[in-house]
Amino acid sequence: MRAARPGRSHGELGVGLLAGVGAVVFVTALVAALKPHVPVLSLGVLYVFAVLPVAVFWGMALASFVSVASMLAFNWFFLPPTHTFQLSDGANWLALAVYLVTAMVVSALAASARRRADLAEQREREAAALAEEVLEAEALRRSDAIKTAVLHAVSHDLRSPLTAIVAAASSLANREVRLREADRAELVSTIRAEAERLDRVVGNLLDLSRLQAGVAAPNVELWLAEELVGRAIEQLGPEAERVATDIDVDAPPVRVDAMQIERVLVNLLDNALKFSPPGSPVQVRADERAGELLLHVTDQGPGVGADQCESVFEPFHRGDRAGVPGAGLGLAIARGFSDANGARVWAENDEWGGHFVLALPAVERTPVSA
Repeated sequence: MRAARPGRSHGELGVGLLAGVGAVVFVTALVAALKPHVPVLSLGVLYVFAVLPVAVFWGMALASFVSVASMLAFNWFFLPPTHTFQLSDGANWLALAVYLVTAMVVSALAASARRRADLAEQREREAAALAEEVLEAEALRRSDAIKTAVLHAVSHDLRSPLTAIVAAASSLANREVRLREADRAELVSTIRAEAERLDRVVGNLLDLSRLQAGVAAPNVELWLAEELVGRAIEQLGPEAERVATDIDVDAPPVRVDAMQIERVLVNLLDNALKFSPPGSPVQVRADERAGELLLHVTDQGPGVGADQCESVFEPFHRGDRAGVPGAGLGLAIARGFSDANGARVWAENDEWGGHFVLALPAVERTPVSA
């Protein structure tokens, strides 16, 4: 409810009038109950409690009406001669005047305080609305910036495989071009490899969207690291031949979401293959430490500088490797899926090449009794 102001409906005024009458009746009953114990002239001040709420919720006009009604009720029921509006003692006139003035002043102060509170509330709402507009504008600006960054970052990764696929398919479809069987097989292999590359780019974008939306809840199961690494290598296409593994068959199992951890490994391996010299090997080795199974992915590339060991995991981060094709999403997605599975991934600053570590929560093997 608000203080009385122009435009208040008749219904609200009717409710206020009924509330005022009810308040006067209630206080009159209270005065009657206290009259045997307290001098009656002292009880007139209680009518302020009938005027005050009306002034606060319905404003000065109704409060003035309740003030007059209160004084008339006090005169009629309690000041001699009772049940008339005449007064036998002149002092009672002064008492009524004081009570009326007091009630009017209190109602005026209450209505004024209510108006100030309404004004302050209105200003708070306006400030909140303005802040919300600013936040929405900033969110829109950031969204546009992210969209632009995405388009710039993935434009090459999308255009390059599409161009290769179109060129290879056009050569295969051109009946005027006579191709040897080996050339035809090479074009088919190119289409397959570039399509898989394109699928990884799109998959990375979808994965990043899922992680940012918080809908990448893992389906945790028990897996062997050798199986996870093997499944990840199978997704690398022809480049998989460059990957060598060194994983002990006795390595403890891990409890993770296989598809998400495979994506982590694929992105780490793809990153190592991309940033190492063509034809050079990439190695995956495992060791156990403090309840975790550590998978090390190493290559013979330039490695990661000490000042970039964390920033390389930020989306669209290119750092010193801007000349190498890529959207800069792979490592960010690797970090996101690792966190979702209770795992950790980080970069080591090694002098001899790139070195990334994926630490998976290991499960202790139960000894088999003889």
